[in-house]
Amino acid sequence: MNDRISFSYESKSSLPKDKEKLKTFIANLFKSEKTPLSTMRFIFCSDEYLHEINKMHLQHDDFTDVITFTYSSAGTPVESEAYISLDRVRENAKTYKNSTTRELHRVIFHSVLHLCGYNDKNPRQRSKMRKREDHYLDLYFGR
Repeated sequence: MNDRISFSYESKSSLPKDKEKLKTFIANLFKSEKTPLSTMRFIFCSDEYLHEINKMHLQHDDFTDVITFTYSSAGTPVESEAYISLDRVRENAKTYKNSTTRELHRVIFHSVLHLCGYNDKNPRQRSKMRKREDHYLDLYFGR
């Protein structure tokens, strides 16, 4: 059991499904990316909840699927929490013709990859990020 990674819920949800498998995979993802981990908390919430966080902390008045906060200094093990809108994940799954499960894992891995130093501010960075997301999705789901 990996107690450095936790899942919390702002509202009732059963996602993600196999939590222990996912916690182990996330811990191994950090190791693969040579990024030390202290603690990582995922908070699954609604669009409205994440929208308020987005406005309050980032001054962005729009919906998003994930916001990740890091509380550690550069060069120290990652201490972070990621807020994930399950409403947005479900909507994006429909938009991109993906399963909700796969889309949720993409967002989780995306958040972790940011903490491992990946960015997505320009097309080249987005392409590199997407390739890493796909790599970890394929590893996780066995492709």
